[in-house]
Amino acid sequence: MTGESGAASLFATPQDAPGAALLCRQRKLWIAFPVAHVIETMRPLPIEPLPGMPVFTLGVAVIRGAAVPVVDAAALLGSTDGACAGRWVMLRAGERRIALAVEAVEGVVEIAADRRAHLPPLLKGANADVISAVGTLDAELLVSLRAASLLSEDDWQTFARREPGS
Repeated sequence: MTGESGAASLFATPQDAPGAALLCRQRKLWIAFPVAHVIETMRPLPIEPLPGMPVFTLGVAVIRGAAVPVVDAAALLGSTDGACAGRWVMLRAGERRIALAVEAVEGVVEIAADRRAHLPPLLKGANADVISAVGTLDAELLVSLRAASLLSEDDWQTFARREPGS
């Protein structure tokens, strides 16, 4: 399939490919997390709110016997509409884990290296205060979030039209 956007070879499905990314949706944004930063995805679990945390931190949840901070992707990206998270993405933050609450997980895709280099970073439009707060609280989480990219509508449409197994 060849699209006008030139994204014919943008997507494939091997999870161990060098450009493999977990594709998530947050409202009208599509976020690609490098698979190397992803541990697993899961349904949301009960959260224990913590006082004094930044607006993008929902609290902590007990995941596999350990307390894990839960970060709201919508709030991280500046949304105040109270978007409901349907899935959590467990990310590596150095030796620790962080659960990122997203609206949906769409699947694993392969993003060609030449195309990946031109994708905007996830935090491109994020508020500078939010980025500063993330970096102050957890520099390793900031590294994981900076590795993620935003996909354009054309890229998403290429993925959505892709035939299974192609």
